[in-house]
Amino acid sequence: MKQTHCLQEQIDSFLDGTLPEESLHEFEAHLESCSVCETALERRVADERFWNDTKRFLSDAPTEIKTRSGNEDAIASLQRIVSPTDDPEMIGRFAGYEVRAIVGVGGMGMVLKALDVALDRYVAIKVLHPLYATHSAARKRFEREAQAAAAVLHDNVIAIYGVDTWNGTPYLVMPYIKGESLQQRIDRQAPLEVEQTIEIAMQIARGLAAAHDQGLIHRDIKPANILMPSGVSRVIVTDFGLARASDDVSLTHSGMLAGTPQYMSPEQAMGLHLDYRSDLFSLGAVMFAMLTGRPPFRAESPYGVMRKITDARQRSVMEINASAPHWLSDLIDRLLEKSPDRRFESAHDVADHLEDCLAHLRQPATVVLPKLKPQRSKISNKLVYSVSAVVLLCVAMIAALALSERLTPTGNRRHEIASPSDVPVPLDGMSLWTIDDSALTEVEAEIRQLRRDLTNPNILSTEEILP
Repeated sequence: MKQTHCLQEQIDSFLDGTLPEESLHEFEAHLESCSVCETALERRVADERFWNDTKRFLSDAPTEIKTRSGNEDAIASLQRIVSPTDDPEMIGRFAGYEVRAIVGVGGMGMVLKALDVALDRYVAIKVLHPLYATHSAARKRFEREAQAAAAVLHDNVIAIYGVDTWNGTPYLVMPYIKGESLQQRIDRQAPLEVEQTIEIAMQIARGLAAAHDQGLIHRDIKPANILMPSGVSRVIVTDFGLARASDDVSLTHSGMLAGTPQYMSPEQAMGLHLDYRSDLFSLGAVMFAMLTGRPPFRAESPYGVMRKITDARQRSVMEINASAPHWLSDLIDRLLEKSPDRRFESAHDVADHLEDCLAHLRQPATVVLPKLKPQRSKISNKLVYSVSAVVLLCVAMIAALALSERLTPTGNRRHEIASPSDVPVPLDGMSLWTIDDSALTEVEAEIRQLRRDLTNPNILSTEEILP
């Protein structure tokens, strides 16, 4: 009997694979003529956002994206720097490439999907936005991004095919990667499974370690900057637009902020000096988002977010996602420590630890779960300096007393002089002073040892200072 009405139970059975074979063909034929059941089936497979993303990704039509100002279309901006082309399906010609579409517009750059005519393959071209092309500082920053990214050769970091300038516009060429960003994956699937979260985080850490080995701090690690190619279980760190050499202060001066507020480290939010451990805080925030569907710090304004990052403690992942194991929640809390000294020492350490955790998840009977290394003491710099000042003052007072006993005029010595001939003759009618500096030498040695002790967390602990 031909089906004439919609049955939700059959849709569920069809998706579960439990629909009897005799009803399967009839149901499939019904789907071809019933838009209601077809829509219901699509919604059960994935939400509307996923289908919209899929249509946009599969479409070859140029994507019209507004610039930051909202007053100018991105395609209109692009047409100012491209040459005419004979191919009606292309926007224009840029260097040796036929531009097919605009796939993204960022703060300073525009990403194009283009055909490499010589090699007959699609590539992604990142060009400096025309609005900034005449700005020397912006050009320098863009050129530095290209050089920084090209210096990092790793499977988990976006490859750079070439760097050049065309018609006064600097650009870099990258692989065109079919897939989605981690942010899209989070929007579609969050919370992610524990094993998937650890595997993704481990690869991000490997990519960061490769960048750090080249002296680079990414400074903008966030889900939107993590690409996930289709058909492979590899993730790629991209967009080094805010990366800088650790000793480079020529373009981003102290006190200037750069990055995405929700994933900034506390030291970055305060405009302080950064080292590689700033990226580890951002990695912890990304892991938090994978397991909960949102970043660890949220507020109504960017300033409010940064205040929470610097002053407030994040909720435990376990409070939001009960399926997350406590050891993974503790690991994320370690990465999200306010003080860089209390995080992991390096991205290599994070990657190795996550790799051991992943091995334990896959073989719990044979691989022991790794333990977090002990943290450094929670003694603040202010407390250390205060204690140091007090101790050094006491030592100085003791040294002064000891020195006063040994530093006296020869005419006023408390000890008996055996013979007047033993007393040196004073010059200019002044009493002659003799100095025994052995006590001062001992005090200086004690101060040096004290300084070493104050900076050694294994010697000085919170419990030894605070009641």
